[in-house]
Amino acid sequence: MIPSRSPLRSAWLGMVLIAGCIRPAPPPAPREGTVKSNITRADYVGSAACASCHPAEYAAYMSAPMHNMTRRADTARILAPFDRAFRFKDGSVTLEMREGHRWMRIGAPGKPERVYRVTKVIGGHHREDFAGVEAGGDSLTEQILPVSYVYATGAFRYKGYSVMVPERPGLKAGPEWRATCIFCHNTVPYLSTALGAWAGPGANGYQGQIVDLSLPPGKRGAPVVSDSAGLSAALESELQYLHAALPQPSAPTSAWVRKTIAATRDHFGEGDLVELGIGCESCHGGCAEHIRDPAVRPSFAPVAPFLRPPPSGLDPSKAHDEQVIRACARCHQVLYSGYPWTWEGKRRSDLPAGGAHINSGEARDMLLGNCRIACNACHDPHSHDRDGEFARLEGPAGNAICLKCHGAFREPAALRAHSHHDPQGPGGLCMNCHMPRKNMSLDLRLSRYHRIGSPDEPAKVEGDRPLECALCHGDRSVAALVDTLEAWWGHRYDRERLRGLYGDLDANALEATLRLGKPHEQAVAAYLAGTLGRKDWAGDMAQVLTDPRPLVRYYADQGLARLLGGPSPVDLNQDTAAIRAQALAWMTRAAGRDTSAAPARALPPAPGLPRMLPSELH
Repeated sequence: MIPSRSPLRSAWLGMVLIAGCIRPAPPPAPREGTVKSNITRADYVGSAACASCHPAEYAAYMSAPMHNMTRRADTARILAPFDRAFRFKDGSVTLEMREGHRWMRIGAPGKPERVYRVTKVIGGHHREDFAGVEAGGDSLTEQILPVSYVYATGAFRYKGYSVMVPERPGLKAGPEWRATCIFCHNTVPYLSTALGAWAGPGANGYQGQIVDLSLPPGKRGAPVVSDSAGLSAALESELQYLHAALPQPSAPTSAWVRKTIAATRDHFGEGDLVELGIGCESCHGGCAEHIRDPAVRPSFAPVAPFLRPPPSGLDPSKAHDEQVIRACARCHQVLYSGYPWTWEGKRRSDLPAGGAHINSGEARDMLLGNCRIACNACHDPHSHDRDGEFARLEGPAGNAICLKCHGAFREPAALRAHSHHDPQGPGGLCMNCHMPRKNMSLDLRLSRYHRIGSPDEPAKVEGDRPLECALCHGDRSVAALVDTLEAWWGHRYDRERLRGLYGDLDANALEATLRLGKPHEQAVAAYLAGTLGRKDWAGDMAQVLTDPRPLVRYYADQGLARLLGGPSPVDLNQDTAAIRAQALAWMTRAAGRDTSAAPARALPPAPGLPRMLPSELH
């Protein structure tokens, strides 16, 4: 979900009607066999109610990473080893087992040690995060603990470094779990997440958010309020449940909504969840009516007597896929942190912002794009995503998903004419051009950008680095790639804008991105540059090792390891000066082993640190 302080929260987008502007209209009578309400607390029954009729799906889902997004530490299967210490700068976290519980001891020079008993483990697909209570403190206040265990590396790192947060000065426990992690990683009534859209301009932020607030008008699909009194009645029930004071009965709907936001922000806790973890109803909506009468089918779309569906120009054959994507977008919509930039050369504060360059924005990105492919066409939410299945989809099987709608390209000759590449090679695979690998992922590889588009789009070519064609053709100059795009697709691109991005159109697109790109662009270039054997780029790649946003450093580290011969000896948990010194020593050793290497480019100076000269690298 979009963080509570996002500037998007204060935007009034005309999506809903607030009391005083409403002409109450009765909702259309529901068709026989369709759910009448699936968003209020009374509509939810919990996943266990699904087990008797759907035993196979229930059994598989109970062990799936998505369901187990939040677990109680004392009963969960946890892979992180609790028998070692994690060091960060001059502090450390000691992880240990005592009296059947997991503990973390956080220490730093000159500060008293703080001890926490681990109560929650969060995640389980790519990493594990933790929450806990401080020994001797309030047993009801669970804080986010400062380490994550990353499966891909088998190592710990600072919690939060999977997103574009700035470097942390030292180790400490984070904010309260109840106020930061509870909505996206657990099952809550949809009503609770929709409050921001119904509040009007200037409303306070909170964890809940529907994706439409960050989408352009033509791509929104949230239901709108048709009965303000009905909404107020639903909010009254929720306020009573949360033991919060009620507004005056005559108060406008906007006052009821804002009061419920405040109560949710101040009081919503573990005991107010539908269930811990991501339950069946997080996607399928409240299923109480379906449990009472199986002929009443659940709906991915939010439904209530006081709502009406939005007008839609969507092809009816794609309506189901749209609903599936929007269900996933209840959580997978984030832009994350205060980092200002998005793809398409936009800022996070733009309305609408561009696509996300990190994990967990995939569903929002899909809604931004040109196609409607249900997320479960590739992902299995009821089980583990299997590496073998993903490998299969990287080949012609992936094309088969696209060909369901784009059958004109089924024949190899047509695909060659469309792609200008060998239909049997990587350039003939739809996803390589329309969902390129340029996003930072939870497993520290580049993952696919889920805003389905084309590499020749002017917003991408003139707004982002590197050109998407350079992701495969890393040896090409900007001019060569742009000239090819223009020849193939008939576009004309603004050469002055391109010079502003790359400096020189004859420059290699990846090298220029390393030198001039925004941090998320540099991460992509540094990761890919490692495969090109260009030792003269090592200085620029090493400079990215000390980027102020630690996530970017991991991608430069991997690129350098491939370029210089890994594994990397650089400890990224040190302070910037120590990282820089280790990188210099590493490149010096690598240069000594390879006397034919071209001179390395000097690293630009960093604040408070000496400039690295080429003579220092050889």
